[in-house]
Amino acid sequence: MIKINNLNFGYRKNQLLFKNMSMQLSTGHIYGLLGKNGAGKSTLLKNIAGLVYADSGSMDVMGYDPSKRQPALLAEICFIPEEFYLPSVKIDAFVKANAGFYPNFDHPYFTALLAEFDIPVAQKLIDMSYGQKKKVIIAFGLATQAKLVIMDEPTNGLDIPSKAQFRKIMASALTDDRCIIISTHQVRDLDNLIDTVIMLDENKVALKASVEEITNKLCFKRVKEIDDKVIYAEPSLAGYNAVLQNFHDEDSKLDLELLFNAVLAEKNKLKPIFN
Repeated sequence: MIKINNLNFGYRKNQLLFKNMSMQLSTGHIYGLLGKNGAGKSTLLKNIAGLVYADSGSMDVMGYDPSKRQPALLAEICFIPEEFYLPSVKIDAFVKANAGFYPNFDHPYFTALLAEFDIPVAQKLIDMSYGQKKKVIIAFGLATQAKLVIMDEPTNGLDIPSKAQFRKIMASALTDDRCIIISTHQVRDLDNLIDTVIMLDENKVALKASVEEITNKLCFKRVKEIDDKVIYAEPSLAGYNAVLQNFHDEDSKLDLELLFNAVLAEKNKLKPIFN
């Protein structure tokens, strides 16, 4: 679905944010895009959506160049930004004004999502809380039935019950012909949701691997002492939470936060494992 080849991008001519970035993303996956603040997560999403333009290299999304903003492509992309503005209208007026841009918009599904999120549909959007507005935007985005759904920090502003609702809804929203990209710095919000991890660091892709590949190659467990087998560890009440190479085919649950910190701290140890 998405082919990025030798992408170079910077907001300033002599300061590139991405250098020769190459990557492919396929349908039928929920990708988790991770990285420190300033790593370029939002900028990469905007490049994919055609909201900013690369200095050089190529970006192919469903056979189109997103920078050309062709209507046939835009009808298949739903971009949910971190920061947004909603007008002083009720939900039905908002849908009437915007749903027409998406030929496959599913009105019954949108209504069901609003009920799942417990949204007060009679209230004007501008009078809703930030969390309620966020849930309306998420519901609208999924109801577009766009083949590419891009979410930038979608769980910001959501309380704990709403985050659980979000994970439940997203798990059922994926189809074989759809690609979902979720960018966040709240790593734990993506637990048990994404199937592929993409990490950005130092102007490039530091890691791109499926959850299955990661847990096949790495083991996440608690250890009492640190030895030379430990790639990365953090103190815990009963020893250390550690990342080790999975030499013995042990089953372990991916700890996204631990992996995130391990990639940042020990990228030279992890790089040969995944290359």
